Amino acid sequence: MQKAASLKDVARLAGVSTATVTRVLHNNGYVGEETRARVTSALKETGYQLNVVAQSLRKQQTRTLGHLLNTITRNPFFAEVALGLEEQALQHGCNVFIYNVQASAERERLGVETFIRRRTDGIVFTSPVDPANVELAAKAGIPVVQVDWLARVDHNAVLVDNEVGAIEAMEHLFALGHQRIGFIGADPARFRHSADARPSVAEQRLSAYRKSLAAMGIAADEALVQIRPYYYSLDERDAAEGYAGMRELLTLEQRPTAVFATCDILAAGALQAVHDAGLRVPDDISVIGFDDTYAARLSPPLTTVALPMREIGERAADLVFRHMPPPSDAASEPDIVTLPSRLAIRGSTAAPVSQ
Repeated sequence: MQKAASLKDVARLAGVSTATVTRVLHNNGYVGEETRARVTSALKETGYQLNVVAQSLRKQQTRTLGHLLNTITRNPFFAEVALGLEEQALQHGCNVFIYNVQASAERERLGVETFIRRRTDGIVFTSPVDPANVELAAKAGIPVVQVDWLARVDHNAVLVDNEVGAIEAMEHLFALGHQRIGFIGADPARFRHSADARPSVAEQRLSAYRKSLAAMGIAADEALVQIRPYYYSLDERDAAEGYAGMRELLTLEQRPTAVFATCDILAAGALQAVHDAGLRVPDDISVIGFDDTYAARLSPPLTTVALPMREIGERAADLVFRHMPPPSDAASEPDIVTLPSRLAIRGSTAAPVSQ
């Protein structure tokens, strides 16, 4: 095996001192253009690589972030957040390790323990499953950022105001003239792993649905509420739950004129159920989603609450770097960033027609 090039090899080839090579590598200190060109050429010719591990040990930093994702495949929300985080981390000279959690508190704990052993410089939870795991990471002295759900109010987070977004979706339906509005959402119980946990995203969106009806003076009808299992994926299980929820609503003697689905995946299944029932969206029933992942590519294009997914990841990375190293003052206030959503109106919503 060929021996890796050393700093001395580069200096010898370029005809300069090792100190000059170091200044070029770190862009630190003056080096003449001709000399810089010779050093750059020698670096390419020798294939010299910085010993990042040794540098990290000296600086007590690994230049890596740990990203705990609920799923690394299929769901575009998590993919977009991960991309935004990675792009921002690279600009800071950091790499990102991803650990697939699959909404499991146990897998999340194992991921945190792995990142602690790897001495990552920060850990991002998208989205946290168990508040105890967020605390486990923080107690290890690692900057922590929660995404999408504020599992622990005493740690940093990047959130979207789910209640405002859901209320805006409901108000859009009210403005079109809908009053009998169905709901298809994830089971909040699946996302509550401790008694003191903050309301999950599923709970926030369900609460906003009910608050919106009350604000309009519309009596709640629990027959219109379909709470379904949800697996954080984009496969036949989650689409099937949206499908099943809509099928149940369509069997009601007085079916809804519109349905609010709390994510685009559930909404996609709902659209399919309407089609299979021989009905049309939005002629017979309107459908609105949440996230804006692949909503524009559905048929008809889905009206939905759009989340700034890429920006969420970017802001999460920014918070990690702002808190690296973590402040020595244990009482320091956490940074909680709340980003706005926006309603993307497309072809799946319209005024109701008489049934």
